[in-house]
Amino acid sequence: MSSTTSTTTATASAMLADLHVYDTTLRDGAQQEGLNLSVSDKLTIARQIDDLGVGFIEGGWPGANPKDTEFFARAQRELKLKNATLAAFGATRRADGRAADDQLVRALLDSGAPVVTLVAKSHTRHVELALRTTLAENLAMIRDTVTFLRGEGRRVFVDAEHFFDGYHLDRDYALECVRAAAESGAEVIALCDTNGGMLPTHVADVVHDVLSATSARIGIHCHNDTGCAVANSMAAVDAGATHVQGTVNGYGERTGNANILTVVSNLQIKQGMPLVAPEQLREATRISHSISEVTNVPPYSRQPYVGASAFAHKAGLHASALKVDPDLYQHTDPALVGNSMRTLVSDMAGRASIELKAAEMGVDLAGQPELIANLLAEVKNLELQGWTFDAADASFELLLRKHLHRSVSYFDVESWRVITDAREAGEATSEATVKLTAGGTRHVATGEGNGPVNALDHALRQALNAVYPELEKLELVDFKVRILDASHGTDAITRVLIETADGQTTWTTVGVAPNIVEASWRALVDGITYGLQRREVPAR
Repeated sequence: MSSTTSTTTATASAMLADLHVYDTTLRDGAQQEGLNLSVSDKLTIARQIDDLGVGFIEGGWPGANPKDTEFFARAQRELKLKNATLAAFGATRRADGRAADDQLVRALLDSGAPVVTLVAKSHTRHVELALRTTLAENLAMIRDTVTFLRGEGRRVFVDAEHFFDGYHLDRDYALECVRAAAESGAEVIALCDTNGGMLPTHVADVVHDVLSATSARIGIHCHNDTGCAVANSMAAVDAGATHVQGTVNGYGERTGNANILTVVSNLQIKQGMPLVAPEQLREATRISHSISEVTNVPPYSRQPYVGASAFAHKAGLHASALKVDPDLYQHTDPALVGNSMRTLVSDMAGRASIELKAAEMGVDLAGQPELIANLLAEVKNLELQGWTFDAADASFELLLRKHLHRSVSYFDVESWRVITDAREAGEATSEATVKLTAGGTRHVATGEGNGPVNALDHALRQALNAVYPELEKLELVDFKVRILDASHGTDAITRVLIETADGQTTWTTVGVAPNIVEASWRALVDGITYGLQRREVPAR
């Protein structure tokens, strides 16, 4: 996302021409404890981030691990970004070598990414103790790698790792690292608060000094160990940085990174910087929650702007004032980020949300207020029970089709059951039996799997394959479980998200039930039903 700012503040207007907003959720955010993304997850998240309108999406470190290498290979075939440019992350060449001969540097070229972001040491002790090389050789590594990649036609950004700590230890050397990168052709040098220990005044002073002492374009990359990642990012931009990095929902190792949704909302809403189109910013809440479902990390309800509690109000004094003027107890209009004011504990959807979502699916609901009201009522009721449609558009489309009387009934389920047999050696095998009617015939099929859901999937397919051979192209590619009310222990409600693919695209369906197997069955049936409808297979 880059644009010429029209902010009314003199400081911002002087410094912010062409601001970069750079997302590193797929790389730095993925380092969060307990967060493990598949390649399909990363592709899904990249598409969501692209909807926000960011300028750059960092996909990972190709060559450093097989998953990231596969991501870039699949991205070249499957990822069609509308707004963002894909960036590959890597490191400067090894000491005492040549960038042209370094396999990891070569892997950055092989990734096909038009932008390469290099991490470079700018802290003298890290150079000597971590890289185990000389200060002069580290500068040579920066120059050689940047020059080589630029010569190969890549745009190059440099992340100056541990910059602020290095600056305080040896200002002259830290500045030399910035100059080496800029003079070799790096487009941006992002100053990294890698340990996350800085405060806004420190960040602003250092950024101002670096801009005064070099001719480089400066960016900022902050971690949240002092709770100041967003504030530090804002301070850097105010001091003249024109490239800001962060992650969706503030994901990242330790206490996380600067939350890119908060940073963008602050800059655009509070400082008047038109970074994205208004309709893109209105997607922020949906994107936050959708990515939360993919990562299987519960959304933080008190997250600024997009959290479920960000514009929630209890009854009493607040509610009375809000009836007169909502702005009396709100710092901004929640609709700007796709959120809504609430006076109830449960999440509430609006008619506009239903219409917009339907429009995305090619259905115009204009002039159908009764249908919208009925659909909205069912969505609200289901969400109160634990269903979510933010990350399960396929299930919402099936619900929409039902209200439009366009549903296709491919089969009628009579019954299903699952048995798990645990053996003394510790191995457990599941067996599922499905009884249904399809194509005018009753079918009974049994399937085995390495778990109850896998067994159910096999049994359902066996029962349907003779009638619907198109199912051979459908594949279950991901499965996520969330306990919705952990306080009830094993009696809690379970939500399951299942991702299915047909070789061309993927879709996600949701199931909610008192137990994981029943919830999985509901999501599984919806996934197959949607896949057949998507391929326009007639009921037989």
